[in-house]
Amino acid sequence: MRKQFLGFIAAAILSVLGAVSTAAAHAAAPAVDAQTCATGGGSVEYDSSTGLWTCIGGTYDGAAIS
Repeated sequence: MRKQFLGFIAAAILSVLGAVSTAAAHAAAPAVDAQTCATGGGSVEYDSSTGLWTCIGGTYDGAAIS
């Protein structure tokens, strides 16, 4: 019974930490769209190795396009 309770507590703590770190990661990533990238002096290019659109050059260099 004690092991099950400790396992439950550990799972709950890891679940909360995962939710917090995911929220922090989303909050840290700047929301850049194609227009914002172009306005900042960059261009939007597709990276086939990652499958993502990326802003190249300018103010938002390296930012993922959302």
